Parts: sequence; C-alpha cells; structure tokens
Amino acid sequence: MSDTTPVCNVICLKWGTRYPAEYANRLYRGVRKNLSRPFRFVCVTDDPTGLADGVEAVGIAPNPGYPDSEWPNIFLKLCIFRDGFADLQGPTLFCDVDLIIMRNIDCFFDYKPGKNCIIHNWLSAYKTILRKRPHIGNSSFFRFEAGKSNYIYETFLREFAQANDRSLYPTEQAFMTHAMGEVYWWPEEWVRSYKRHCRPCFPLNLVRTPREPDTKVLVFHGLPDPDQAVTGFDDGILHHRTLPAPWITRYWK
Repeated sequence: MSDTTPVCNVICLKWGTRYPAEYANRLYRGVRKNLSRPFRFVCVTDDPTGLADGVEAVGIAPNPGYPDSEWPNIFLKLCIFRDGFADLQGPTLFCDVDLIIMRNIDCFFDYKPGKNCIIHNWLSAYKTILRKRPHIGNSSFFRFEAGKSNYIYETFLREFAQANDRSLYPTEQAFMTHAMGEVYWWPEEWVRSYKRHCRPCFPLNLVRTPREPDTKVLVFHGLPDPDQAVTGFDDGILHHRTLPAPWITRYWK
C-alpha cells in the first residue's frame, strides 16, 4: 500500500441552504489537521459549488420512498450504509457537517475495530434524575464498516413505515440505533456537546462565557451553530442564550 492510499473514510452530508460549502471545508481542514493516516473525505450534497480541493462531492442517494418534496431529509443518513454507496469500503467515520474537530482523532478508527460505534445520546441533566439514559445513539458522529453494513440499510427499507412513525422512534437516530443492532458507545470524554458541556446552566448562561471543553470532537446538535456560538446566541429564550465563545475560532477556521 502506498502512502497516498486511503485507509479510512470520513463522510458528511450537506443539502439545502442552511450550511454553506465552507462548513464542509472547515470540517475537512479539521480532519486533515487531526488525522494522521491517509483518508478519503466525501461530502454527500445537492450542490458541490465552493467545495475545497480534497473534498469529494457525491450526489444525494436515491429517494427510498418519500414524496419528492420531502427528500432529501435526515433519513439520508440511513442510505450511506448501502453497499456500494459512493464506492466506500472499510472503516468510515460519519460527521455532521457542523461539528468541530479539536484534537487528534486517530483513536476513533482504532477503537473497537469493525464494530458500530456511536455517541450515547445526551439528555438534559434534569431528565436523568429518575432514569438512566435510553439506549439511543446520537447520529452526529458514528463509525461503521462500509461494504459490510448493508443490513442496516435493508432494515430501513423493510421497516420504512416504522422508521417514520414518531410514536415508535421519536428521532432518526433512535431508529438507526435499532437498525445497527450491536452498538458501542464512544468514551464520554472523546465527544462532547456544546449545549450540554459548554453552555452554562440557566441563569449562569446570561453572565458566563461558554467553557472550552477538553475533548476531541465538539458536537453542535440543534442550535446554536458554530458561527452563532462564536458571536453569541439569542433566540429569545433565556435559557438558550449564550455569550460569545471566541475560543471556537482556534479550532474552526
């Protein structure tokens, strides 16, 4: 194997207008800086305009059965498990396009090789007082074996109605966890949530700067997005408000 032969894959999704190409480019630069082995970087997108050299654009997967006006949607994540998708083979790390790589991520390919690895989904602290966290992954950041995971996609097709029944699976990631079967949670300290681990609790969020976490990957699920967090975020709800977090620009640039 030559030094330029990819030995792993990193894949992200970008469609619609919420995230510009620069989000995918920043993610790519973060991976390039923090992954020490050859890799292939794929962006599944409906608009490849502005993607940097090194970012391989792949078209949106075929519609699995939604009305055309509803596709693509978040269940596009289930389509990347299909054998032959984007000609992917081997260990593949999925990253939401808005997360931030903060430190070396080699460990995410070394951990539990050949297994499905995913974040154990976070809950607000008050929701864990009387119960444990449910057996549900957070699909912002997970790893699978491309070429050996078609069963996940087949489960999606076979249980299409159930996957879209919110009374059975409140989120796409709840169904994905089910379809994966055996899953392994990433070590807690490796992946953190901006909302859960950086934003101070109300009312301290009104007077304290969000803390910089000691972690490898920082996930921005929901709002704010990284650019909003840098300058401060206010959606009119007091306990969502955050002061500016300029430290983000050291990693997301």
